[in-house]
Amino acid sequence: MRMHKKCHLEERLENCADILTRADLADKNMKRAVSVKEYLDFEKIFGNPNPVYLEIGCGKGKFVCETALMHPELNFVACEKISNVLIDACERVKSENIKNVYFLNCAAEVLSKYFRPNTVGGIYLNFSNPLPKEGYKKQRLTHPKFLEIYRNILCEGGRIFQKTDDEAFFLFSLESYRQCGYKIISECRDLKNNPVEGDAETEHERLFKERGKNIYRIVAEA
Repeated sequence: MRMHKKCHLEERLENCADILTRADLADKNMKRAVSVKEYLDFEKIFGNPNPVYLEIGCGKGKFVCETALMHPELNFVACEKISNVLIDACERVKSENIKNVYFLNCAAEVLSKYFRPNTVGGIYLNFSNPLPKEGYKKQRLTHPKFLEIYRNILCEGGRIFQKTDDEAFFLFSLESYRQCGYKIISECRDLKNNPVEGDAETEHERLFKERGKNIYRIVAEA
């Protein structure tokens, strides 16, 4: 079902401009888009030199907001390409006055346009679209083409923290990490019954658990 455009979306996004960078989503030529660098100055944005962590596909922001509140010593950039969804997360951060979250409205393909190499301490991939059809596998966020993008922006020893409810995507991701030389630090096939302390739930995660679905988790190191 197609999501209806939220009322006054552009005005609301403009009201969040102090915590948001918006990419030119009309340019579908990703190679051209990423070639022109617009590196974000995170020390200036956050007002401190604290480590930066990135969530790709933040949705309405439940995970990043709760994680940021648990870790005031860290800074978080939440990336979401759908502005109609992103606005909810932005407005939550504004209303709760969360100071260590910033938003990036862009596709994952152009992350290296905004992040300098070796500047991200960790990446969260929470319930990314598994895109099960074979023809779409290059668009999966753990396909080797994306893992190379992540490797470029991750600090040495930086980690990816992934959660999914899709077993096939979980297995695909494990293979992709190994293929690209990532080290698998941990893997869990039943997160509901083996919770990780301090791991905030996402909106989807809570729903899937209520439905009795398995939640899979991977931690991989670059």
